[in-house]
Formats: sequence, C-alpha cells, structure tokens
Amino acid sequence: MKNVKMKKLLLHVCCGPCAIYAAQKLREDYVVSLFFYNPNIYPAEEYYQRFAAVKKWAERAGLELIEGLFNQADWFKSVQGLEREPEGGARCPLCFQLRLNEACRYAQNNGFDAVASTLTSGRNKKAAIINPIGVQAASQHGLAFIEADWKKQGGQEQSCRLAKAEEMYRQHYCGCQFSLNR
Repeated sequence: MKNVKMKKLLLHVCCGPCAIYAAQKLREDYVVSLFFYNPNIYPAEEYYQRFAAVKKWAERAGLELIEGLFNQADWFKSVQGLEREPEGGARCPLCFQLRLNEACRYAQNNGFDAVASTLTSGRNKKAAIINPIGVQAASQHGLAFIEADWKKQGGQEQSCRLAKAEEMYRQHYCGCQFSLNR
C-alpha cells in the first residue's frame, strides 16, 4: 500500500465552538492547522477569551494553532461607513473578505495547499456569501478553498454537542462591536 502524503490545510477559525466539528471533519482528508485571525472581535477581552478557548482545545486535540495579528484598526478601516448595518448586512462580506484574504496570504506564504473557514458554522452566516469570497481569495493566492456549510447535515448540532462536552466557552454574539450593540 502506498503512503499517501496528505495535503496541508489552513482552517480559519472564528471561535472554538465553530471550529471543533469542522476541524474534526477536515482531519479525515487533510493535515489541519488552525488560524485564528479575527480583528473584528470586540472588546479585546472577548478576543482573548475566544482565543484562549481555541488554544486550550487545540492543545488537547493535537492541532497547530497560529494566531494572526489582532489589529482592530485594519478591521475598522475595512468596514468604515457601514457601522449601522445589521448583522448579515453589507458590513459582513467585507469582514469575511478581510479575514479570508489574510488566511489565504498566510497559507500561501507558509506552504499550505488549501484553506477552509469555520465562518459558515454560525447560524446567521450564509455559506452562499462566505464560500465565494473564500474561493476568490484562495484563487488569488494559488490555493484551493474547501467550500462547506458546517451547520448543515447535523453539523451545528454536532458542534454544540462537542463544545459542551469540552466545556468550551461559547459567546453570545458574532464578535464585532456593532453586532454587540444591536
């Protein structure tokens, strides 16, 4: 039997509960590393709480975790003028684009073959919006983007069950200041 080398995949993760099921499924076909790049998260204490939850779980799961730069100024610049948009409005695709472009940039510069994201795990996050952004970003960086809707086919229920079993911190809003204030 041939020893098949598995492709390296960088999984952009927004939080632990969204990552746990997606990473588990992707590990069936890829060597998965986690990339936590979320400059949208507000306040900073929330960011660090979410990162700590992902880090604790990644260590237990034996997954590499890479932390992107937490620079909220870049995020605010990318969504400037859209502060009053509701969650799911015109601001969100720009946020997804910023985060997925950075994940793809990192993946290209560090020898990954593919990129995926946990963003479609969220009940208010539409795969029909997120996946095309990911495909475009990956294409611009010479990578494959693994399209998925992680909440479908029991994925959301599995994520909730796994996160609960891990006693993982679960946030109550998407992360950005503007969704918190709604």
